[in-house]
Amino acid sequence: MTDQSPILYEIIRSRLMAITEEMRIALQSVSGSPTVTDASDFFTGLFRPNGDFATMGFQVTYQAPVVGHLIRHINAAPDKYRPGPGDMFLGNDPYVGALHQNDVQMCGPIYAGDRIIAWAGVEAHETDVGGMDFASWSPKARDVRQEGFRVPCMKLIDAGVLREDVLDTILTASRLPDQLGLDIRAFIATINVAQNRIDQLVARYGAEVITGVMERMIDGSEARVRARLADLPDGTFRATDFLEHDGHDNRLYRISVAMTKTGDRLTFDFSGSSPQAPGFVNCTRSGLEGGVAGAMLAMLAYDVPWNEGVLRTAAIEARDGLICTAQFPAPVGAATVEAIWVVSNVAVAAINKLLACSAGHAHRAQAVSSGTMATFNLGGVNQYGEPFGLHLMDPLAGGSGAFADKDGICAGGPINAPMPSIADVERNELVAPLFYLYRRMGHDTGGAGAMRGGRGVEIGLTLGGISEAEALIMTHGAEVPNTAGGFGSWPGATVTQAMVWGGVEAGARATGETESFGPKPGLMRMTDRDLFCVTWQGGGGWGDPLDREPEAVRADIASGAVSPEATLTLFGVGENEDAATTARRRSDMRAARIGRAPSSAEVSGRTRMSIGPNLRVVELDGAYHVVSAAGARLSTDHTRWREGAITVDLTGETGAQRIALHEDLRMTGYYCPLSGQCLAIDVHERDGLPADDIDLALP
Repeated sequence: MTDQSPILYEIIRSRLMAITEEMRIALQSVSGSPTVTDASDFFTGLFRPNGDFATMGFQVTYQAPVVGHLIRHINAAPDKYRPGPGDMFLGNDPYVGALHQNDVQMCGPIYAGDRIIAWAGVEAHETDVGGMDFASWSPKARDVRQEGFRVPCMKLIDAGVLREDVLDTILTASRLPDQLGLDIRAFIATINVAQNRIDQLVARYGAEVITGVMERMIDGSEARVRARLADLPDGTFRATDFLEHDGHDNRLYRISVAMTKTGDRLTFDFSGSSPQAPGFVNCTRSGLEGGVAGAMLAMLAYDVPWNEGVLRTAAIEARDGLICTAQFPAPVGAATVEAIWVVSNVAVAAINKLLACSAGHAHRAQAVSSGTMATFNLGGVNQYGEPFGLHLMDPLAGGSGAFADKDGICAGGPINAPMPSIADVERNELVAPLFYLYRRMGHDTGGAGAMRGGRGVEIGLTLGGISEAEALIMTHGAEVPNTAGGFGSWPGATVTQAMVWGGVEAGARATGETESFGPKPGLMRMTDRDLFCVTWQGGGGWGDPLDREPEAVRADIASGAVSPEATLTLFGVGENEDAATTARRRSDMRAARIGRAPSSAEVSGRTRMSIGPNLRVVELDGAYHVVSAAGARLSTDHTRWREGAITVDLTGETGAQRIALHEDLRMTGYYCPLSGQCLAIDVHERDGLPADDIDLALP
């Protein structure tokens, strides 16, 4: 194929994307799991022979590069695996390339004559793959071998024939063999669709045209992202987030990134992260790559075709043995909702700090969305005497982060799911013996800011049709506000989860006895008289809450997004008051921040760049200075502006935002010394202050 065939290129490119969509339809049509059919916790895509992904659907972005690891594993040992026409390979080993054991993968080579011209790949979360505990997420595991079966790679389909004996061996390890078996057959159907459709394309246009288009798609995405990066300022952008409790002890773990942008390239350095944990919260290097990929695709390639070309613009640096580069046999069963999720949080935060420093891209900047996924799995024997299991995907309904110019989306979900969806209440009640008392938006969950973070959802459910079952309950973010805000806003609320023992009587709410849970209560017995209640994190806000328009705050009160008490404390706005009263209260609150009445001063000079909405870099007297909106000079000849701000400990003032802090964490606010405007709110370790997060290369 040549550059002189743009029409043919677009025809083939569009057809490859359509094939990827047909793969999704096949998978969801055959699967019987709500995780796949309703919540879209899966991946489908087409790959080049070397494992680079050329297309993907709009499902879980963490999984974009992961099937490629399985393909490369096969390519590295061709005499061992001997791929041939009609073959399909299964794997789920995180130390080969899966995110965690529950994410089962399948890939199949696509031939033209006697050579492989592409691979088709599919991956989906399976509710149970064995191990110590139901759902294969085992809080007490200390070794990956306790967490369920691990298949590095095996040929499940040999020349078009299913190896039933091998499949039986896999299914025997699961508590839900029928559900797992149906999903594996759905994988087979998905790969068959891709192989058949590519065969048709090859027959019409020839193999060279198809492979040429795939290469050009990847090259084109790389070129577009490099051009975008070249248009952004150079510098180093830092972000740190935490997860608490490793399943054994409530230790605090840090995931920290220093993202350096130089020219048209990014480097993500995670060397400041904590060593790997003894519990199941770690991820392997493939998970680290997946978390970064999820952030890059959504934040940098929002209008660019998603493929390997986007990832080629970045390098990831991290030594072995960190919580995000765990070494065998460290347990990694909860990787997707623990370490990988937090990797994505910090990568998102760093990228958006970069965007916020660019006049042409600042409007795209966004706070962190839905910083955790609080896990609830339910399993046992249903009313028909059959084993059942449900991985509840409702926690995807966390709030999205606020944007630089608008509020976050309520129940907007995380950035790792571009088209987030959860099952209808009735669908979950149909496939599992449970019963919802409510599913609704939570109040005071979105981060307070000039632009408010999206609200998170809360639910209350019990059992329906059976008297008891096993519930596996776990999260991070119960004592860490993971949805960081931007440039002076609050992060979203932390997760709250509790069981009201005896809280249901005859299907209706009763008083009961409430037991509030920390992050990892684990596996427990639940009855049809008990009520499980959980509220998920809202999105981070953007900008100082005292800069939010009073009418927008009152609309928040009317909608139930913010309580009247929190409105006064965080936004300085009363429910029914005149503008002058609101202005006086806000002036008093700004004065309290800095210990005196706000004032202003004008620092004249040429503005060379901005740092978010309220800071700018000016050139004056042969030097560069970071100046606040009120004119306060915060730093000279560097952009580490915190040294000139007023620092206030906010650790004891988190109640209005429904934030609980781990005992090893503190929260610090940074204020303009002239106006009292909030410039940043940082969550950091108790015994130190956070590193400066924006270090721009000055002109």
